[in-house]
Formats: sequence, structure tokens, C-alpha cells
Amino acid sequence: MEKKEAVNYKFFAQTSVDKLFSTFKTSLSGINNNEAEVLRDEYGENVISHKKKTPFIVEVLKAYFTPFTTVLLALAIISFITDYVIVPTDERDLTGVLIIVAMVVLSGTMTLIQSVKSNNAAEKLSNMVKVTATVLRKGEEVELPIEEIVCGDIIKLSAGDMLPADVRLIRTKDLFVSQAAMTGESYPVEKKDTFSMSQKDAETDYENIAFMGSNVVSGSAIGLVIAVGNGTLFGQIAKDVSEKHTITSFDVGISKTSWLLIRFMMVMAPTVFLINGLTKGDWLEAFLFGLSVAVGLTPEMLPMIVTTNLVKGASTMAKKGTIIKNLNSIQNFGAIDVLCTDKTGTLTQDKIILEYHLDVDGKEDDRVLRHAFFNSYYQTGLKNLMDKAIIESAEEELNMNVNAYKKVDEIPFDFQRRRMSVVIEDAFGKTQMITKGAVEEMLEVSSYVDYRGSVVPLTEDIKSTILKTVDELNEDGLRVIAVAQKTNPSVVGEFSVKDESDMVLIGYLAFLDPPKETTKDALKALKEHGVGVKVLTGDNALVTKSVCKQVGLEDEELITGTEISRMNDVELKVIAEKFNIFVKLTPSQKTRLVRVLREAGHTVGFMGDGINDAPAMKEADVGISVDTAVDIAKESADVILLEKDLMVLERGILAGRTTFGNIMKYVKMTASSNFGNMFSVVVASIFLPFLPMLPLQLLFLNLIYDISCMSIPWDNMDDEYLEEPKKWDATRIGSFMKWLGPTSSVFDITTYALMYFVICPAVVGGSYHTLGAEQQALFIAVFHAGWFVESLWSQTLVIHTLRTPKLPFIQSRASFILTTITSIGIAIGSFLPFTAFGQDLGLMPLPGEYWGYLALTIVAYLMLVMVIKKIYVKRFGELL
Repeated sequence: MEKKEAVNYKFFAQTSVDKLFSTFKTSLSGINNNEAEVLRDEYGENVISHKKKTPFIVEVLKAYFTPFTTVLLALAIISFITDYVIVPTDERDLTGVLIIVAMVVLSGTMTLIQSVKSNNAAEKLSNMVKVTATVLRKGEEVELPIEEIVCGDIIKLSAGDMLPADVRLIRTKDLFVSQAAMTGESYPVEKKDTFSMSQKDAETDYENIAFMGSNVVSGSAIGLVIAVGNGTLFGQIAKDVSEKHTITSFDVGISKTSWLLIRFMMVMAPTVFLINGLTKGDWLEAFLFGLSVAVGLTPEMLPMIVTTNLVKGASTMAKKGTIIKNLNSIQNFGAIDVLCTDKTGTLTQDKIILEYHLDVDGKEDDRVLRHAFFNSYYQTGLKNLMDKAIIESAEEELNMNVNAYKKVDEIPFDFQRRRMSVVIEDAFGKTQMITKGAVEEMLEVSSYVDYRGSVVPLTEDIKSTILKTVDELNEDGLRVIAVAQKTNPSVVGEFSVKDESDMVLIGYLAFLDPPKETTKDALKALKEHGVGVKVLTGDNALVTKSVCKQVGLEDEELITGTEISRMNDVELKVIAEKFNIFVKLTPSQKTRLVRVLREAGHTVGFMGDGINDAPAMKEADVGISVDTAVDIAKESADVILLEKDLMVLERGILAGRTTFGNIMKYVKMTASSNFGNMFSVVVASIFLPFLPMLPLQLLFLNLIYDISCMSIPWDNMDDEYLEEPKKWDATRIGSFMKWLGPTSSVFDITTYALMYFVICPAVVGGSYHTLGAEQQALFIAVFHAGWFVESLWSQTLVIHTLRTPKLPFIQSRASFILTTITSIGIAIGSFLPFTAFGQDLGLMPLPGEYWGYLALTIVAYLMLVMVIKKIYVKRFGELL
């Protein structure tokens, strides 16, 4: 079989195991590492090619050709034609073209740098979360990253495992696999180690073949890897169907905002062109000025600002113990207003302690612990925290001799039966089935009870006594499971679920699952930040109530899975909003609760670490898991917590909100600033006998502002902003533009009047219409310098004013980086008219009295912005 050929699954399903061993030169004990290298060369690596990094050339094209930079490049071409191609040789000037190209290069290069950083950060963070598989290498079990698995490897599967490759099953035990990723089937399918000639021709119908991308729901198996990477069925599908990017509200918001600003530019630029052409008579100059206005209205830094914020947010979260698998999920992470969480290991500690092993009378009994030990020790499925606690306690308290017994068979755990069984045999050939599980389910399969030293029928009175004792333990916050046994069950090799009947109940185990020390404070902190916490657990009501009481969720009414099963979606939506604790839930009920909460308009996060949590995590806006979770839970998650601690989660949510807030700062500030500037330009164009600013001056002004904005991702956010979840609302951007934009125009117009009637006549020696052509040119240059500097000061300082609803510089200060960069930008722009380069741009030095007027203008402007800002916040609820 060549590695590029399609896999003949029917051949592998029908062929004997021995022949397949011969084909791959392997055996039941597996291969060694040298043989693995040979097989990897022959059959390929276990890597899906569509997961490889985007080619660098594609990253370059995406960075330099955004909707905004495309507009700028088109404007640069037009400018090149009008400034260089169609003008006389002695009048050719490429300065305007060079400034526009510089803006494109600046925006594209910064976006490219941040995109590469983004990819590297995502790859680095993803590498911290490894999905592994249990492989037999020459008889020894080893945990290998799935990338290291090769054709011919022997792998062991148990509940919670993801299929790392396509596998021919050799041995199975009650193996149920979810193939939803492959076939869309809602329910798990049973897989066996046999092939039936009556099976359908579809590859996924072969019972003895399990496919990459599936996951083990229950049971266990041993299998031979027959295809890896692109050669798997999953790999073939990945090549045929490109993975679609899920469009989030964040993506929609960015797109709507981008096109809103582009449409605004496409209306304003022609308007300015027509007004200046009609009033000044110089249509070429008017056209160039309209071109510059279009450039000024184009927020070309938006892609870079967004990417930088996301990379910085992911890096900040990583430092706080939170890995973002998909950078675009940061916005949803910060927008969470309902966090659904499992109880065990999330509200409670990772380590469960076995407090009691009791007989039915409620007395300590080593026999109960011994039976429980055999059940936990010999099972091949996923050993949970209770299994580990049982094994540790037995090894400490009892003298266990596992060599005196051997495992004959087992019936693995599943979430319907909620119990699991093993069959062991002693040295005399006596077999015994030992079953442990949830108390109610164990009572259903037990007909007898070891009661006060005798095996007697399980009567209703005894059952009531048992349940009363269990309730008392539950009320103390102890989780209880029951243990039963049955001597000499079915013939070896014929054990099944039906053998779990007529058993003898011998006692129960009580576990302490104490809350984490930080849980109560974490829940309080989440509430203060507008995140409601809902507990969705499969555990019973009494244990859950006890734990919830300890973490500050007392006096809450509990809703059970049984009650939910009787509700339609309309009824459940009301219940899901009203109540916060849900118990005895199945995995599908958890998923259903998440779905109805999302349909009610909530942004829902689901935090879990078990197999039963994976469907709900997929359904949620943000799936949250931990690095110690089972494979399928980690694969389903968008966010991985390095510590299973809700305080880490709360810090991550705040980092997400900070990221979102800084993006909104740029969007709203730039939109309102551009709107105000262009409104000023329209007014000036109507009343002034010359252009209010030359095209080159306008381009250079925009370049300085853009460079200042590059520091916004490093700004602080007010604590008050972080208190509530944030969602992208594109409609608010329009209202922000209308309210805050025209405020700058008021003082632009006063600056026009001041320069035209006071400053310029004082410098030149007369009003504009009384001057000769040379003096008029000087008049215009001084006017341009005055508005250039005032516009730069107002446009840049308003960043500090609009970044917070508070009093800027006093109640809320920008970060050191933002303050430094904006100050440098203002200093350069103010000094520019006094330089040779500034004079080449058509600016002239400004007189001393101008700066006093400028100070009064800027102070008055900022005060007006603060007044309008307060009115806006009062009307719309928030500034950003």
C-alpha cells in the first residue's frame, strides 16, 4: 500500500489480524522506535496538511491588501497620474504619492508583523496543550503525542480518548464511539472486533474500523493503526472540504464598521471636491484635495490595531494562566455574561478523598474497600478521581495482593447505566463480578443485601434505611457510590450488561470533594463583573446543595434533569434564566441548557473537563477546559486554563474585555475624528477663498495621527469599563460619530476665524483681499500652519479625552506608551512649520501670540468634549 493511495477499508475490515500484522511488520506487543521511523517513511506522518501554517506570501497579501489599503493604493495611482504623468516636467511632484505609499507600507508591515506574531503565539500556545494516545511499543505502554503515531502501531483506547488515526480493532469491550465529526450521527455507534459480510459498503459502517476524528464514549479496545494523517478518511474529507471559518459577532462588527467608514469616505470626498471646484475654480487642485480627504477618512490602521490587540490579549492571558486556542475567540471570552460550569473539579478541588468505606449498617468495613479496589484497579476504562482515591486508600490501609487474582472480563462505565463492573477470578477458579456506581442505579440491579452479617433479600424497609443513611452523608457534602458483588456469574467470555442483576449490595463509599479555597471569592468576583454562574452537574441534589452552600450559592432552588426532560424549549428558557443550579443532568441536557441560554441572547461560556462536558462546550459561545482534561474536552475547547481555578478565568475575562475596549477606542475615536475634520473641511471650503489645507499637508497630518494610534493597544482600561460584559454593537458607532465628531468642528471654525481675521493679517500686514499675490501666498501658508497644528493637537489630545468617561489626565491616565507616543507626535507637528521640510510642505512659522490662542482653544475644546461625553453616556449608557 503506497502512502498516497486511498485506503481500502474493506480490505482491512475483512483481512485477518495475523495477515495485517505481517503487512505492517508488527505484532500485538507493538513495534520499536526504529521500526516506527521506517513505517513513517513508508506510510507518511500523522499530520493533516490543512492544519499547516498559511504560506508567508499569503500572509503578505492579506496584510497589504485590506479594503482600506486597496482604497489607498487606488488613490496613490490617481495621485501619481495627476501629480506626475499629466503635468509638465518642472511641476512633477511625487511627495503625495510617497506619503500615501508610506501609509500603506506602515499599515501593511505592522499588520504583517502582528499576524506573524499571532500565528507564532497561537502555535506556541497550542503546543502547550498536547493530545496524546496510549501506544504499545514492544510490550510497554507509552503516552505519545498523536503526531508520533505511525501505521503499524498498536494503540489502547478507553473512554474519553480521541481516535488518533484510522484503526482496525483487534479487541473490544462494549466499545461505543461517537462518529459525529465524520457522519453527523447524533448517537454513539457500537464498534466490535469482528466483520460481518452483511455490513453496508459505507466505510463508516464497518464495525471493526474506527476513524480519526471520532472519540470513545464508553468501553475499551486495542487496535492496529492502518492509516495516518492525510491518508485517513478524516484527512481525505479535510482535503475535499475546506474548513469554514465561523463568523462571530466580532467579525461582523469589524466588517460593518469598515464598510461604514468606506461608504462615508465615498460620500464626503466627492462632496469636498465639488464644493472646492465650484467655489475656487481650480478643478485639478480641488480634485487633489478631495483625494487627500479620501485618504484622511480611510482608517488604514484598523487591521493592524485589531491584530495587535488580539496578539497582545492572547499574550496577556497566557501570562495569567489562560491559553487562547483561537485568537478570534478573545472577544467572545470577554463578552461572556453567563458561565455554565460543571461542579466536580471546577468548583471543587481536583483531588477527591475517600472518607468512609461503610457496610449497609453504616459501619467501617474493609471488605467494602477491598471489593471497590478490585473494581477500580482492574478496569481498563478512564480512571476518574474516585477510582484513584479508592486505589490510594486501599494501598495505604490494606495488604492487597493483586497477584492472587486475575481479571476475566469487564463491563465498562457509561452515562446511561452510571455503573461499571469487573469480573475477577481467584487461584481456585472462583469468579466474582464486582460492580460499583450511583446508589439509585445500584439499588435497581441488587436483589439482596449483606445486612448485619447475613445475605438477605433487599426489602423496601432496608432500602429506605440505606437511602436515609446516604442522604445524611450527602447533606454533609459527601458523594456516595454503592458496591455490590455476585459470585460465579455467566460463563467466561459471555458477560454483558444483563449480568448486572440479582446482585448482593455490600456497602458504600463516601467521598469528600471539598471546594477550592478560591472558589467563593471567584464566584463573587465574577458576579461583580456581570457574569452569572450556573452550575450544571450530573451529581445529586444533596451533595451539590452542600457544596454550593459552601461557595456562597446558598438558598438556591435546584432543578433536576428529570424535571427538565418534561419541559419544552419555551418552558426551559424561562427556567434556565431564573435558576442557577441544575443537578442529575445528562450530557444532552447540559447541551440543551446552553443552547436555550444562547437563544435568549446570552453569550455563554461552558467550563468542563470530562467526556460528558464536550457536547455542551461545543454548543457554547466559548468552550473552556483545562490542560488536564480528557482529550475530547480539550479538543472541544476554545480556551484552555492552565489552572482549574475560577480566579484565573476571571482574570482571563478581564483581559478579553481590555482587548475589546482598546479596539473600540480606535474605531470610535477615528470615526468621530474623521467625521469632525471633514465637516470642518466642508465649512471651510464654502467660505474660504483658498483651500483650508493643501493635499500634502492633510496627508502628512493623517500620517502623524496614524502613528500615534499605533500605541492604543498598549493603553489601560478603566476598572469600571471591565465590570460588565461587552458586545460589538455597530449601530453605536454611527451615534458616536454624530455626537462627538462635530465638537471638534466648533473649534476648527473658531481657529479659521482667528487665523483669517487676526493672526494672518497681523503677520502679513493686511486682510487677504487687500494683499498682492506673493503676500497672499504667505497669508495662506501661515493659515495652513495654524490649522495644521490646531488640528493635530485637537485630534491627538481627544484620544486622551475619549478613551475614558472620566476626567482625563486626572481621574484616568493613559498608559506611559500612549502618552509618550502622542506627545512626540504633537511635538513633531508643532515644530514642523519652523523646519525646511515644513516649508516645503507649504507651512510657515507661527507667531508667539498664536500659541496662547491655541492653548485657550484646546482647553475649551476638551471641556466641550467632556460635557458632550457626559450627555452621551447618560443617554446611551456607556462611552466605548
